[in-house]
Amino acid sequence: MFPETPAAAAALSVATRFCSPALFNHCVRSYLWGTMYGTAHGIAFDDELYYVSALLHDIGLTEAFDSHRLPFEEAGGQLAWVFGMVAGWPAERAARVTEIIILHMRDDVSPAADPESHLLQVATSWEVVGRRPEEFSPDARAEILARYPRWGFGAEFLACFEDQARRKPDSAAAASVRNDVAGRIAANPLESCPPA
Repeated sequence: MFPETPAAAAALSVATRFCSPALFNHCVRSYLWGTMYGTAHGIAFDDELYYVSALLHDIGLTEAFDSHRLPFEEAGGQLAWVFGMVAGWPAERAARVTEIIILHMRDDVSPAADPESHLLQVATSWEVVGRRPEEFSPDARAEILARYPRWGFGAEFLACFEDQARRKPDSAAAASVRNDVAGRIAANPLESCPPA
């Protein structure tokens, strides 16, 4: 189900150690939703690169790695570059994981231009605000949420974004707060799924 490489195992260890249970499950679900979407649409992607990006994409929201100056996706992307280099990746591959993490909070990227960034954008926008619900069947939702419950993810994530917005008013997180991310999180169909 998950890539079996040293870098993938290390990313899992990092996410397990530093993310809250709700944030960790969100990262794993983001990988699963993205691979499901990619497979359904015939999008070829680098599984290890996407997995590491998905597992680390919100590491900049954690207490240990929150930057007081950089937006969380930029701080997390830079940390992911360090991770990639320590994992023995070439500099270009480490730079790709940085790019994917930063782009997940930017304007939509096409699958032809950057499949991994596209998948992470689709998966995280579904996870957080319920975008593209037609892509994820009720059976798939039930199966993934049974294995990786939300455990109050919506409220925890909103609190993180509101905190980012207060401290970093020019960030993408702040723009999301101004654009009613609270209302969109509340309306997300995943928020109304029964807890496991």
